[in-house]
Amino acid sequence: MIPEQLRYTAEHEWVEQREGAVVRVGITDFAQESLGDVVFIELPEVGAGVEEGTVVGEVESTKSVSDVYAPVTGKILACNDRLTESPELVNSDPYEAGWMFDIEVEDSGSLSALLDAGAYAKLITE
Repeated sequence: MIPEQLRYTAEHEWVEQREGAVVRVGITDFAQESLGDVVFIELPEVGAGVEEGTVVGEVESTKSVSDVYAPVTGKILACNDRLTESPELVNSDPYEAGWMFDIEVEDSGSLSALLDAGAYAKLITE
């Protein structure tokens, strides 16, 4: 399942345009399936500045530990605190309840560099 309205990164994060310059970020269904049962999530600090492509968090599963990257440069506005108590939401509902954090984007033009659903589908089937 690859929602058409979202944008994607090669590192398997999804990005949803919210109001104004705010985007919501999570990991894709493909990523959560590859990881297996998620048991712990480390989220970035609210208020922190983040640079595109840098590690901002971590997802730990029964199989491995995987980094979460900032898909754009900006400032962390909110984190999904529900994931602290229920990290399995990333497995059961990666695009809704399993969202990770919101970023206020520094340059909205950077969103156009992200993959659309078709390009992401091609990436994960290659």
